[in-house]
Amino acid sequence: MIGVLLMAYGSPQDHEDLVRYYTHIRHGRAPSASQLDNLRMRYDAIGGFSPLTVITQAQAQGLQQWLESFAAGKFRVYLGLKHSPPFIGDAIEKMAYDGIHHFIALVLAPYYSSMSVGEYFAEITAGLKERSQTMTWQGIRSWFQCPSFIELAAQRVREAQTLFSADEQKDLVTVFTAHSLPQRIYRMGDPYPGQLRQSGEIIAESLGLTRYRFSWQSAGRTSEPWMRPDILETLRALGVEGYRHVVVCPVGFVSDHLEILYDLDIESQALAKSVGIHMERTSSFNDDPAFTRTLAEIILDRAQSGQRVARI
Repeated sequence: MIGVLLMAYGSPQDHEDLVRYYTHIRHGRAPSASQLDNLRMRYDAIGGFSPLTVITQAQAQGLQQWLESFAAGKFRVYLGLKHSPPFIGDAIEKMAYDGIHHFIALVLAPYYSSMSVGEYFAEITAGLKERSQTMTWQGIRSWFQCPSFIELAAQRVREAQTLFSADEQKDLVTVFTAHSLPQRIYRMGDPYPGQLRQSGEIIAESLGLTRYRFSWQSAGRTSEPWMRPDILETLRALGVEGYRHVVVCPVGFVSDHLEILYDLDIESQALAKSVGIHMERTSSFNDDPAFTRTLAEIILDRAQSGQRVARI
């Protein structure tokens, strides 16, 4: 039996969980009253809580079903979250209890960065060491080049295009976005920015797009500079340039959560309207069976490589 450790960010379950969640993200430093108020306001605006954990659980179930249909009895999926239960360490403990000796680790993020996927891998290493486990594992660094992922993203853009009339599509601009990171990743030679651009260009080419941009979103509220342009800056610039129709494709995200439902659907939408832009967002993959099948294909491809040692 091969374990599959499916990892994601996690989310607070309700208002009472906000302090714990935010403190965990901040490495044990409790948020200030104003920071907590701001976070509570954003969650209230999307209905009081994030659906991320529920969606991630459904994605894990869908992945298990596809793996079982492709290779019955060979894989068992375990869910490990970075900032909410079940934590990555909990999943490692469960795998050990179940007698798993080797597992494949997949983060629900298509691009690799040392500040994102790299941190999940570090959590695995720490979790194994803390529990004195000797399991071997393979880490999938990135999967943005998977053909079925590219096709699914392109399909989402095509669907969003139909929300504009034929005349409106004549000046339609597509903006590909991913989560911003501190600008120091440029000095580190991190592959993250290039991978967003590469996947966006592949998607654009497959659709015959000639008007598209790249932007970042949801930057952290810290003193250091984060990657730019931010999506709000991009929308303002497009308005100044005279564009009035925009599709935002948050290709760096695979699920609905705060950064989608508030940062794009509320904050960015309000800004777009204020500068005279009709903006539509591509729908998230969530637990779409076509997406969970893609995840299964990625796992099967890695399993067939036959490598039985830790890969990061």
